[in-house]
Amino acid sequence: MTALTTRDRTALRVWLATRLGVVLITVVAGRTMAGGDLRDSFLDRWAQWDVDHLIDIARYGYGGNPAQVRDKGLPGFFPGFPLVLRAIHVVVPDWRLAALLVSFAAGAVAVVALARLGDREFPAGTGPRAVLALLLCPFALFLLAGYSEALFLAFALPAWSLARQGRWAPAALCGFGAAGVRITGFFLAAALIVEFLTSDRRRWPQAPWLVVPFLSPAAYWAYLWHWTGDITAWQTAQEKGWGRSTVWPWQAWRTTWNAAFHADTQFTYAFRVELVAAVIGLLLALWLLSARRWAEFTYVGLQLGALTTSAFYLSIGRATLLWWPLWLAIGALGVRRPWAYIGLLALSTPLMAVQVILYTSGAWAG
Repeated sequence: MTALTTRDRTALRVWLATRLGVVLITVVAGRTMAGGDLRDSFLDRWAQWDVDHLIDIARYGYGGNPAQVRDKGLPGFFPGFPLVLRAIHVVVPDWRLAALLVSFAAGAVAVVALARLGDREFPAGTGPRAVLALLLCPFALFLLAGYSEALFLAFALPAWSLARQGRWAPAALCGFGAAGVRITGFFLAAALIVEFLTSDRRRWPQAPWLVVPFLSPAAYWAYLWHWTGDITAWQTAQEKGWGRSTVWPWQAWRTTWNAAFHADTQFTYAFRVELVAAVIGLLLALWLLSARRWAEFTYVGLQLGALTTSAFYLSIGRATLLWWPLWLAIGALGVRRPWAYIGLLALSTPLMAVQVILYTSGAWAG
């Protein structure tokens, strides 16, 4: 990255301030509430759900902890985050702390890239406002937790920014990194092709570079095939580990609706959030389509299509963190209509605090 500008430093200050706020919420909740995992240590409270799975992969590989029953869902996680985590563990012995540090460093890179992209594509001031909106959204805790979202954005946002400048080779290399972290990188790779085909900056001799991002998932799926003998091992892991088979969209909506409003479980609230996130995603996709932002529509639309044809909605709310067109649109709204932007932040910030408490108490929060 180039030398830091005032805008970049603003983004980093917002990143640091909001992450300190999340830490403060965690500490205060741990001292004032006695339920669930809030009685555990700070690091244990942040090593929840997928963090445990990613640490197990980094420590033992996809076979998981040999002292425990094999988790058939582990191959559903791409290897990028575990590989980086294993490397950081060489100098940071505590796996839980290492996972937090990976996300913290990656998040810093991501917010600078988002701020730059926003101010280049939209009116001045959009970038920092987009960063603040992202970091105060209800799911922003996952950019600090040892999840893969921050690391993905640290690769994907520079990839997109470089592509928008017509720098296809470095964009493809960043896309390769993103596609090794999450399946979302596969959709990014498709969007990069659409961006190339619709861009005035396309250079046909550089077109072969656009194959590079697809090599990450291809290599991982080839590894799983070799390891398991199942050419569809990744999808099998999704089904056996998480129950994520493919169904018609209306079936997925009906199943999620029933779980959200006709059942009373620890996931009832989460399913309601999933429904709201799906509607937001649909509205975003329609806006991108109407604005003829074909590449961004491809990126968001393919994700939404995959998420809303799963047997039930899972992690759509968390996926909103990866929809940078949404955050850039909100940032631009902040430039044009500050009162609406402030209203959105006033609504989202308390929800973010609630999500932090839920997550660090052991509840499902995304």
